[in-house]
Amino acid sequence: MDKEKRYSDYNGYLRKIFGMRVQKITVDAGLSCPNRDGVLSKTGCIYCNAKGSGSGAFERGLSITQQIEAGRIGMVKKYKAKKFLAYFQSYTNTYTSCAHMKALYDEALACEGMVGMAIGTRPDCVDEEKIDLIQSYTKKHLVWLEYGLQSVHDATLSLINRGHDFKDFVRAVDMTSGRGINICAHVILGLPGEDRAMMLETARVLANMGINGVKIHLLYVIRDTPLDRIWQRGDYKCMEQEDYVDMVCDFIERLPKQIIIQRITGDPHGEELRAPAWAGRYRETFNMIQHTLEKRGSFQGQKFK
Repeated sequence: MDKEKRYSDYNGYLRKIFGMRVQKITVDAGLSCPNRDGVLSKTGCIYCNAKGSGSGAFERGLSITQQIEAGRIGMVKKYKAKKFLAYFQSYTNTYTSCAHMKALYDEALACEGMVGMAIGTRPDCVDEEKIDLIQSYTKKHLVWLEYGLQSVHDATLSLINRGHDFKDFVRAVDMTSGRGINICAHVILGLPGEDRAMMLETARVLANMGINGVKIHLLYVIRDTPLDRIWQRGDYKCMEQEDYVDMVCDFIERLPKQIIIQRITGDPHGEELRAPAWAGRYRETFNMIQHTLEKRGSFQGQKFK
């Protein structure tokens, strides 16, 4: 654990493995999502816009290799990085055939300096065949499979139109565990209808599931989403910055030390952000979380049971 940050951070974890800074390069594979293509829904989750958290690189005609090379040049210049992870972020990156998945992953890992990959997906979009394929890459590469969960509460998942329930997440984790694949769960704080007790219950449940990592996000309002319309009607109020900071610290305290905290807040595109305004001040929020943990004298795992 990084003593200065008081939690097990992702950069420190990668440095321990590879002995140097390792940078993620975001990849847009041009895939879709069953919650947007009509299989489950055409509107997606209430907070998600048509880009699906993507860069739009695929639509601009950029291949996987071209995206990675552009990202690599930037990371070398900014961080002097020499090793990289391909991060398949946009939409659902197991929502296709195994043959297509293999072609995407092979192309990414063949690029210069690649030591592994992170695959963002939904817990209802994996099966044994797909997990077997992903496992095959663990022999030579670091592999993370990132499951979008957001909350352990089915009422919340229904309200935000996730299109799956908590049992789907449990099934996916059980299927993935013990295969050399690192499992990361995405959670969102400040979801409609959730109070402090419900958010802490998500922390408690995840803490005891044997997962390897967590990404903690703030629910912010993006333009042209269902949540945007709900917010404009006055039916949703965003978390205040201080409340979010306290909640993140409470959450981290309840996770065991071996879970890697990959992210502690969101980083929205400025032109897309509707509210809250403070969500665009990533570094400020990050520093407030560090300061609050120090002020409390607390650390990751302090309240883990």
